[in-house]
Amino acid sequence: MTRKTKEREYRKTEWTKPDTGTALPLRLPLPRHRQLIRVFVEGYEDVAFWRGIFDDFESGIHTFEISVPPRQDLAKGKKVLLNMLERSSQNLLLCMDSDFDFLFDDTNDQSRLVNRSPYIFHTYAYATENYLCYAPSLHNVCVKATKNDTRIFDFERFMADYSRTIYPLFVRYALSAKRRSENFFPLIDFKSSVKLNYVEVEENGRSTIEWLRRQVERREQSLRSHKYVTEREVEEFRQSLADHGVTPENAYLFMHGHTLMDNVVMIVLNAVCEKLKMMTNNTITNSERKGVTLRNEMSNYNNSLRSVRDTLLFNENYKECFLYKRLKDDIEEFLKRYEFKY
Repeated sequence: MTRKTKEREYRKTEWTKPDTGTALPLRLPLPRHRQLIRVFVEGYEDVAFWRGIFDDFESGIHTFEISVPPRQDLAKGKKVLLNMLERSSQNLLLCMDSDFDFLFDDTNDQSRLVNRSPYIFHTYAYATENYLCYAPSLHNVCVKATKNDTRIFDFERFMADYSRTIYPLFVRYALSAKRRSENFFPLIDFKSSVKLNYVEVEENGRSTIEWLRRQVERREQSLRSHKYVTEREVEEFRQSLADHGVTPENAYLFMHGHTLMDNVVMIVLNAVCEKLKMMTNNTITNSERKGVTLRNEMSNYNNSLRSVRDTLLFNENYKECFLYKRLKDDIEEFLKRYEFKY
């Protein structure tokens, strides 16, 4: 079967209507001379993220449509996208989490495919969640969730402190992932070693970081004592990470994305947002408003609050991140290569 035949068959099955008895809406026709570029992503939770990325590259000549791969078995994920590689083209792009593929270069078949395929774009950060948790954007997340713009917590300093603290374990975890046949420090152990159980907002979380440092030191000592790898191997791998832009201060951008979001950043955001809501409630309560006016003011404020998690999931204030700029450069190079205008 030729490539063109494959693409025709794929298009036939792609828009088959389910037998629901209800007519489904049709895609609006494109303006004349405007080209559609399909973009497939790992899962539904990634559609909004990649839509935000490609918004910057829309033009009168082409447009992007972001979706998950259409499959009868509902499977999704990175391996599904990689299995679609033969179908990819300048009109069908595959966008995925980097995981460790960026850091591992061409040391295994998957990393080679992700790094070299012209129609694959990857996050450079471990996953989309790492962008959503970009430290300089977290104050804005609090503002949108609580409607209080008072700065009571330095997220950038805290996340740098957190990264420096967990960095020794991150290096060993990433090295363990690279040496798949000798998985001496699996994700489940890394996750339990670097998660936060609480955050003291006072003193910018200093007591939390001190507690975490003790946990990390104990785990690192245990890993050293078992001598899974030599210290020379660890140091060489640490240098390789540095060559890819990983530093002790930004390691959180390269760690497992869901661990970062669920077990670190959400813990911090919830603690800070609770303080901000208390401040606003206290201000309203101590104002000159009384009776019905006071109750209405309090009700108006509480009705304006948003879920912290939902606010984080729709965060788009990560575009100053140096990894995003690499991703943007890749897309710009692709558009120039195929003479798309934007």
